[in-house]
Amino acid sequence: MACPLLFWLLFTVLATPSQGDHLGPAPRLRYSRFLDASNAVFLRWDFDFEAEIITFELQVRTAGWVGLGVTNHYSRAGGDLVVGGVSPDGNVYFSDQHLVDEDTLEEDGSQDAELQGLTEDAVYTTMRFSRPFRSCDPHDQDITSDTVRVLAAYGLDDTPKIDRERTFVKSIFLLQIVHPDDLDAPEDTIIHDLEITDFLIPEDDTTYACTFLPLPIVSKKHHIYKFEPKLVQHNETIVHHILVYACGNASTLPTGISDCYGADPAFSLCSQVIVGWAVGGASYQFPDDVGISIGTPLDPQWIRLEIHYSNFHNLPGLYDSSGIRVYYTAHLRKFDMGILQLGVFTFPIHFIPPSAESFRSYGLCKTEKFEEMNRAPVPDIQVFGYLLHTHLAGRALQAVQYRNGTQLRVICKDDAYDFNLQETRDLPYRVVIKPGDELLVECRYQTLDRDSLTFGGPSTINEMCLVFLFYYPRNNVSSCQGYPDIIYVAHELGEEVSDSMEGMMAMSNVEWTPESIKKAENACKEAQQTVIIKTIDELVENTTGWIRDINPTPRGPCLESSGGKVESQDKTPAGFRAAPGVLSGSSSATLRCLPLATLLFGQGALSWLLATLQAGI
Repeated sequence: MACPLLFWLLFTVLATPSQGDHLGPAPRLRYSRFLDASNAVFLRWDFDFEAEIITFELQVRTAGWVGLGVTNHYSRAGGDLVVGGVSPDGNVYFSDQHLVDEDTLEEDGSQDAELQGLTEDAVYTTMRFSRPFRSCDPHDQDITSDTVRVLAAYGLDDTPKIDRERTFVKSIFLLQIVHPDDLDAPEDTIIHDLEITDFLIPEDDTTYACTFLPLPIVSKKHHIYKFEPKLVQHNETIVHHILVYACGNASTLPTGISDCYGADPAFSLCSQVIVGWAVGGASYQFPDDVGISIGTPLDPQWIRLEIHYSNFHNLPGLYDSSGIRVYYTAHLRKFDMGILQLGVFTFPIHFIPPSAESFRSYGLCKTEKFEEMNRAPVPDIQVFGYLLHTHLAGRALQAVQYRNGTQLRVICKDDAYDFNLQETRDLPYRVVIKPGDELLVECRYQTLDRDSLTFGGPSTINEMCLVFLFYYPRNNVSSCQGYPDIIYVAHELGEEVSDSMEGMMAMSNVEWTPESIKKAENACKEAQQTVIIKTIDELVENTTGWIRDINPTPRGPCLESSGGKVESQDKTPAGFRAAPGVLSGSSSATLRCLPLATLLFGQGALSWLLATLQAGI
C-alpha cells in the first residue's frame, strides 16, 4: 500500500507545473512605488549602502517579458534595461541590456545584473535581481544619491521589444537612508493642521497666498517631530509649494489672507522657515533625537503660512484649504532643530540667459557673522537633512563647504534634479559646520526652450536657487544668501552701466550666443558676492566674499560583474546565485533532472511524505 501511495504522491509533485524560478523566503524590500498611472507596474527595492549593492523586485500585470533599468531625463536612448521573463514552456530568460535608441534594445557585453528569482502566475510576472551601484559596464547607468529616473517596460509576449505605451519613466530617490518604519512614533502624538480656509485661487499663472496662524497652545515644552502636506483633492497639480515661517514674538502681524509679496509688506514678515514642502514631496519625520520646539518663551507662537499656486490654465472657481499637518509630542527629543536657507538671493539681479545648454549660478554664505547676529555663542551646526529647490529650468544643485579657504566636502547635491520631485532628504551622515565656514550653493540651469532672459523671482516661470539645511541645535539665523556684483558682470559683457538697476536692464541688450553665455557665467563667478544674513527677528547684515572653485566629486570605483545572463535553454545559469534556501535551477526542466529524493528533500517534502505514510500504516 505504501509504495503505490508514495509513487502517486511523487507523480503528483512532478506533474505540478513550475513556471520559472520560484522565489523562496527572501529578505523584505523596504521601499516600494507604482511606476504607472494604472498601477499595473509595481517596484520594490532595498540596498546595502556599505556593499553598494541594490536589489529590485519588479511585478507587472502581464504574462510577457518585463524590464527595469535607469535612464536620463530627456531620452530613453542610452538607458540600461534588465530584461527577463518566463517562456511558455516554463523556462526562464534574463539578461542585462541597453537602449541603442528610443526603441531598440541591445544586449550588454558585460552582464552585471544578478538574478534572484523570476516567476509567472495567472496575473503577474515578477522579476527580482541585484546590481552594483556602479558597474564597470559603460552601458550601465550609476545608482547614486541623486534623483534617479527609473525606466520600466513590459510586453504581452516573450519577445522583448519596446512599446512606448508600455514604457514608463519615474523619478525616484532610491537611496533613501532612513525608512519611516525605523523611526519612533510617540504614543501621545497630537495632530495640528496649519491651513488656509476656503481660499479662492485667482485665475493667474502664479499666486503667493499668505496668512498668519497660531502654533498649538501648550502649557509646557513639546516637540514637532513630523509634518506632511494637507492637499485638497483635485488641487494637487496647482499647489507648487507650502512653507511655514516662524514669526518673532515681537512682530505685529496682519489678519486675513493676502498676496505674500504684494502691496502690503506686512504679509512678507517672518523669514525663518521651520517646515517646507514642494511638489512631489511626501511626509517627513525628523530623526529620533531632534524636533521643532514649541511651548517655551523662546519659541515662536505664530507662523506665516505661504502657499504658492501655479494656475497655468487660469481655471476659475477653484477653492482651496491646503496646508501642513504637524505631529507633536510631550516626549522631548535631545535637540531643538532649525532650518538654514542658503542660495542665491531671489530677485532680478539673478538672471539666466536664453538658449543655454548649461548655465551656473552661485550664492555664497559666510558664517563668520552668525555669532554676532545671534547675540550669543553659536555652537557647531549639525546638519542631518536638506531640501533643494529651483523652478522649471533647474537641472542640478549642490551645496559645498569650505574651511580656512579649502573645500571640505559637498554637503548635498542632485545632478539629476527633477522639478516634480522636491522632497526633504536625509544625509547618510551628519555634517558639522563650524563658525567661520563658508557655504556655497551652485545651481545649473538649461534654457534651450526659452528665447528671452529668465530672472530670479517668485513665479514658476522665474527662477530660484535655494538649499534648505535641516540642522541642530537651533540658532536665530534664518537665511544666508548671496548674489553677484551685476555692474561687474555687465562691464565684462561690454555694457556701460553705473548702478545695479542699469546692470540688470543691460542684460536684455546682450546678444546671447554660446560664447556670451559662457562669458556671463564666468563673470558671475568672478564677481564679488554680496552676502545677506537674516535672523528670525528680521535683523539683516551684509558682508562680501568671493566664489571659490568647486572640486568635482570623483566617481567611486566600479564593481566587476558577479551576475550572469540566463537563457531559456540554460540548465545552470552562469553567475547565478540563488537566494538562501532557494534552489538555483533556472526552470522546471532543470528541477526534473534532479533525483526525486534530492528534489523532495530540498523542498522539505520528503519528511512530510514519510511522516504521512507512517501515520497511515
